[in-house]
Amino acid sequence: MQNCHLRDAAALAQFWCWLEEEIHNNVELTEVDVADKLLEFRAKKEGFLDTSFDTISGSGANGAIIHYRAERGSCSVVDPNKLFLLDSGAQYIDGITDITRTVHFGEPTAREKECFTRVLKGHIALDQAVFPENTPGFVLDAFARSSPWKIGLDYRHGTGHGVGAALNVHEGPQSISYRYGNTTPLQKGMIVSNEPGYYEDHAFGIRIENLLHVQEINTPNRYGGIEYLGFEKLTFFPIQAKLVDITLISDDEIEWLNNYHSQVWEKVSPLVEGSARQWLWNNTRVIHKR
Repeated sequence: MQNCHLRDAAALAQFWCWLEEEIHNNVELTEVDVADKLLEFRAKKEGFLDTSFDTISGSGANGAIIHYRAERGSCSVVDPNKLFLLDSGAQYIDGITDITRTVHFGEPTAREKECFTRVLKGHIALDQAVFPENTPGFVLDAFARSSPWKIGLDYRHGTGHGVGAALNVHEGPQSISYRYGNTTPLQKGMIVSNEPGYYEDHAFGIRIENLLHVQEINTPNRYGGIEYLGFEKLTFFPIQAKLVDITLISDDEIEWLNNYHSQVWEKVSPLVEGSARQWLWNNTRVIHKR
């Protein structure tokens, strides 16, 4: 799983480098064109089998439709002046990927940055969660919603789903969701997604998704004599820094983002070259509080 995620990240770096160049050169691309091109880049990677689900490629208001599916003839052209949400994944012989990134090709509004940053803060909170063994996933759901909730925002889907190893991209029984009927505990070795979001009807959608591997955490205390668990990241790909409102993010969260981008560069840069490598460099630079 770790290896296929790095090859997938290399394909994504090539793809996003291509897409940004096309957009900045005023090339008109539909949401379907974008999804098809991403498949081309992935299909060239070792062990590629197929997409793991239908790519969600949503520009502007279409990004606010949680399970949007672009169809040729009726989809939108990617608008460089609006947020663009891309949720996609691939099946490889050694694993499966599922990643969502939201970007802006121009200048995001203050509102877009505020909403994006709230989603990012929720993503970081869940990523850093430590919890006792036998904890069901629904207990962790509020970690990701806490920051959006503080200003009255929310999203109408679960925060995380189980993921199979070269099996199903949505595979139970585990989940991280406000639907508290699922009492399946998270266990070492399970893989779950971390994908909080926010969707403003008729305007834009935001989602940030990585896959996480449940692992034991070596805590200084072990109350009750039990294990404590946390997460190891499987997905290594840049999160667009220009969408982050620095005034809303803590020093610890800045450190998380900078450390994450440092790992992205270290792990993925040996797998790309040329303009894609330069793109990866540009998008993993340290950001500072002003």
